[in-house]
Amino acid sequence: MKKIILSALILTALYSCKKEGQKTDANATTDSLSVVQDTNTETSTYIPKELSPENVGQHLAKNNDTLYVTNFFATWCGPCMREIPSFKNKMQELKDKPVKFTFINLDEKADWNGAVKNFVVENNLGKNVILLDGQKLDQNFFSNNFKQWDGGSIPFTFMRKGNKTDEYLGMMTEEVLNSKIETFLK
Repeated sequence: MKKIILSALILTALYSCKKEGQKTDANATTDSLSVVQDTNTETSTYIPKELSPENVGQHLAKNNDTLYVTNFFATWCGPCMREIPSFKNKMQELKDKPVKFTFINLDEKADWNGAVKNFVVENNLGKNVILLDGQKLDQNFFSNNFKQWDGGSIPFTFMRKGNKTDEYLGMMTEEVLNSKIETFLK
């Protein structure tokens, strides 16, 4: 019974961000990120891997001089898709700095080879996306990894550098993203 209630809670949390469309606006594909496209087939750029909640927890706990910016998103979440261009701009700006951007996808497994793959290929983010099966998440995942986030809604961004962390729930504007990253890189 406990697992059923927890599963229902997680599904409700993931769906609290209303489906606002599968694609970002036209500006997202023409943002300032310029990446050399692979001349191989489209599937060669689709390389996200699935991680267990435990492995995601290990990623979140990395404690060194690198700034880890981890964004939890879903392709059906409009606010999630609207903030991606800001993250991509910052990734390009900081490409030579000790900053690592990771996007943890919370779409249902049934969408991984469709909507998620299309998003990853379109945005050339294959090396930055991790697939996480929301069905495997329980309340311990949230309480063990975050001070504030309970999985109730997305987008959610977690930043860590050494022992310093920051959590941000909701769509992050470019100004807020820049400000938060700047505080870590001082």
